Amino acid sequence: MKYLGAHITICASLAIRLGAALIATLGILLGTMGLYALPASAEDTLRGKANIVDGDTIDIAGIPIRLQGIDAPEQLQKCTGDGGQVACGKLATKALARMIGSAPVACILLGKDNYDRLLGECSSEGQSLNARMVRDGWALAFVKYSERYVAEEKEARAARSGIWQWQFTKPWEWRSGVLEEAAGTLKGPNGCVIKGNINRRGDRIYHMPFHQHYGRTKIDEAKGERWFCSEEEAQAAGWRRALR
Repeated sequence: MKYLGAHITICASLAIRLGAALIATLGILLGTMGLYALPASAEDTLRGKANIVDGDTIDIAGIPIRLQGIDAPEQLQKCTGDGGQVACGKLATKALARMIGSAPVACILLGKDNYDRLLGECSSEGQSLNARMVRDGWALAFVKYSERYVAEEKEARAARSGIWQWQFTKPWEWRSGVLEEAAGTLKGPNGCVIKGNINRRGDRIYHMPFHQHYGRTKIDEAKGERWFCSEEEAQAAGWRRALR
């Protein structure tokens, strides 16, 4: 009987392991399909090859993760140097890509932001990507939400690293400025500026005026696409924010 009991215990343990593996595989498959599989708890860790979205956002297995506590220049944002305009938003994206290279990334998931994106403390080869992006001057401490990287920002500013070698507008102020400008010049038919687009896969995605593909995104109301006056309105209608 004791051998039978041991056999049952081993089978049960194997079943649990197979079940966990199946759940993990299903999560990855859902992510690659665009159906973001959420972690079981707010402090789970997601590991894998990272695709770089911009200077403060990556995705792993199709799941977007915002680097918590930092804010990098937007893709379209430019800084001002002695020689004129510098595409510092694109440079910040390239800096994060260089830090990661082909190494796997591990992100401790810390919850979600106001736009339903996962927030993470991400590391690669033992170094915090959040901290290094600020320390190297390619992102700012996002003090509205966290003061964790204030010391790294002071270090970068003193060394004139990254964007600190130029004149620039803080990313959150730059986004606000673009929105204000758009409100006066780019209004849609209903006086709103947020574009609710439906892509080829049927995903409902809204684009802000500072997003990379905003200018070439066309709204076809006959297909169910529409304009929104606020992000809250777009999210309530079932649209999600474009990654960039």
